[in-house]
Amino acid sequence: MGKLAWGLIGGGEGSQIGPAHRLGAGLDGLFTFSAGALDHRPDAGRAYGQRLGLAAHRAYGDWQEMLAGEQARDDRVDLVTVATPNATHFEITKAFLEHGFHVLCEKPMTMTVEEGEEIVRIARASGRICAVNYGYTGYSLVRHMRAMVARGDLGAVRLVKAEFAHGHHADAADADNPRVRWRYDPAQAGISAQFADCGIHALHMASFVIGQEAERLSADTVSCIGSRVLEDDAMVNLRFDRGAVGRLWTSSVAIGRQHGLTLQVFGEKGGLRWSQEQPNQLYWMPLGGRLQVIERGETGLSPEADRTTRVTIGHAEGMPLAFANIYKDLAEAIRAQKENREIDPAANLFPRAEDGLRSMAAVVAVAESGKSEGAWKDARPPMFRDPAGDSSG
Repeated sequence: MGKLAWGLIGGGEGSQIGPAHRLGAGLDGLFTFSAGALDHRPDAGRAYGQRLGLAAHRAYGDWQEMLAGEQARDDRVDLVTVATPNATHFEITKAFLEHGFHVLCEKPMTMTVEEGEEIVRIARASGRICAVNYGYTGYSLVRHMRAMVARGDLGAVRLVKAEFAHGHHADAADADNPRVRWRYDPAQAGISAQFADCGIHALHMASFVIGQEAERLSADTVSCIGSRVLEDDAMVNLRFDRGAVGRLWTSSVAIGRQHGLTLQVFGEKGGLRWSQEQPNQLYWMPLGGRLQVIERGETGLSPEADRTTRVTIGHAEGMPLAFANIYKDLAEAIRAQKENREIDPAANLFPRAEDGLRSMAAVVAVAESGKSEGAWKDARPPMFRDPAGDSSG
């Protein structure tokens, strides 16, 4: 089978996320960039798409034009990535799923839990893949952490500590910067700022690694810069569905922190520590043993780690390659569906619509708890509170 066709919505010129998606989709030669609607300004989007190599008739002015154009083609795109502003994710993802396209949506998948539940139902009913770009779970050693937990190296997980704290919004004088202001504006960001932007990455990674979902949470949220309506710092306590305890801190005013995504997992028989800023090293401390450094690319790692490493040991692999691993998973899933076969288990790790829905439910629970002096809230979406409703989540 030849390359799969890929289309991008959003991610136009000057976008922070667009280049990472284009690099990720193209890295392994599995997808061809075939179509795009890259800018909210139609002429600018068409021109930029053509500069990137799109044929003029597939460099579309908006997503509606792209949907109509691709739907009519025999060689239509196999996968559509939605990298537009948050408030548009639901409408675009829903439309493409309903017309038979596989979708990778940037997070947050939706702005409400109800919208998230609708996307999950549509994806399940249509049989189309709906993935959500929690791209940091594409890192090789994050996947090795998951494999170590799953095979019992740590024993039962007792505690997981996740952080995503940076200081890039710490300057109160930056309040009118449009690239910052929208994040704290309920009309554009919804009910949460920092937790919805960064905290859900940390929460999803914790759940991904330990194989447990957040069941209840208690949150302390604050706007350290008083002019902000939405929070710029949050501390969240979590209880997971198989007994683990979680502690999560997320902040945008932590001066001196750069990216700040870290994860620590503590079990009966050992502990693990990983940081996105030093992604090639995983620290493993077995109970009663000595601290060990596991290097990305070394021999003897799990199939999940081996499948997602490309560069020889000692060389850095960064965020675009982590994104590429999500695209590599999706290519395998789409091919498996086309060929009516089972997906490679080591590739069956991409975040799904169910994960996007759980994240949105957690956002709502954090916002409600923060307004209620840290009252404990149910972190599960309503459709998953009945086990029968979570049959494939």
